[in-house]
Amino acid sequence: MIYSADLHLHSPFARATSRRLTFDNMAKWARIKGIDLLASADFTHPDWFAHTRRTLRPTGDGLYEYGGARFVLGTEVNCNGYQGGRNRRIHMLMFAPDMDCVERVNSALSDKGLLASDGRPTLHLTPRELLELLLDIDERVMLIPAHAWTPHFGIYGSKTGFDSLEECFGDLTPHICAIETGLSSDPAMNWRMPELDGVSIVSFSDAHSLPKMARELTIIDGELSYDGLRRALKAQSIAYTVEFFPEEGKYHNSGHRKCGVNLSPDEVATSGDACPACGRRMTLGVLQRTEQLSRRRVNTYKDGNGMARGDSGRPPFRSLVGLQQVVAESLGRGVNTKGVQAQYFRLIDELGSELHILTDAGIADIAVVGGERIAEGVARVRKGDIVIEPGYDGVFGKVSVWGEGAADGDGHRIRGQGARGQGALFCG
Repeated sequence: MIYSADLHLHSPFARATSRRLTFDNMAKWARIKGIDLLASADFTHPDWFAHTRRTLRPTGDGLYEYGGARFVLGTEVNCNGYQGGRNRRIHMLMFAPDMDCVERVNSALSDKGLLASDGRPTLHLTPRELLELLLDIDERVMLIPAHAWTPHFGIYGSKTGFDSLEECFGDLTPHICAIETGLSSDPAMNWRMPELDGVSIVSFSDAHSLPKMARELTIIDGELSYDGLRRALKAQSIAYTVEFFPEEGKYHNSGHRKCGVNLSPDEVATSGDACPACGRRMTLGVLQRTEQLSRRRVNTYKDGNGMARGDSGRPPFRSLVGLQQVVAESLGRGVNTKGVQAQYFRLIDELGSELHILTDAGIADIAVVGGERIAEGVARVRKGDIVIEPGYDGVFGKVSVWGEGAADGDGHRIRGQGARGQGALFCG
């Protein structure tokens, strides 16, 4: 079967997250967004795990149910350990097949960090040490590098990351069956890494609030069970992923936020990695890092359904803009205004989930419910006919469905400094 999965979420016990991230609300927003499988989130936190155990009902296949939504036991941790002559801070996603396994994992981690301090705790372990610990508990546990290219916490990050999976995990590398792209990269950027040919490339939301759920998704072709999920990731049985336009991610380009400097790889190659305004070292972005580590070029194209495909036969992807933003721009109002929210929920009530509206609903049907302007906005997003000012050094990129800019090789338009450097990514 085909199902949608968002497996990187947080609870109210994680820092900088909404108090409304309850199971009741997660289940409600799963229906709104079109998510079939969610991560339970933050299972290392003792209070949240106790609540999880009381709330979720096992379905007998390694998954859990509440409020009509399916959940897999999953969480994110921060590995902070010394390896290869450097201190490494790497975020990892962990998944467990049952509550008893989680209890054993939490017990084993109890002296590795303060689990009650944060829903995403800091563990004094390297990723390899963590993986070895987990495999000793249960070989069915899955470990996936989170937002793999993020400068500060990604496994390939420019600040504290590694240059390869092998450098990080050594002999345990074959146990890594997937990596998460993160908001600032897309699958095409990852296809350039030969070592990822045998690894599933997945995308999840890393949601810290309910409306952010499903901003990235993985559509899986496999059995909806824990073991089915493991098999699908090992076999790359992915129908497609739903992505941010990666320029919208807050670490896509290189730059220096304090000085407002935002540079593409070509500009960094010309000026160097020191901020041209103050001379301090800039944060090298995801696009820059992929340029450094990539070993090949790729050809990509869009098919008639708006899917981006490569010549390697890897699962395709499609980049989208959230429906609330499309409605807000169409109405000329803020995203959180009553009028925008009312129109958004009217579209959901009449046409189905946000994922369905953005990808499959008829444009004429959208026009009947929401008006011609919103229908045009959805059509623009599907074609990639949008304007983007790339993000850099912790500043989210700015996406506009309507605006002016020079068309790039991907069909959308780049505004301001830091054009994407498509020649290196999309050749042919």
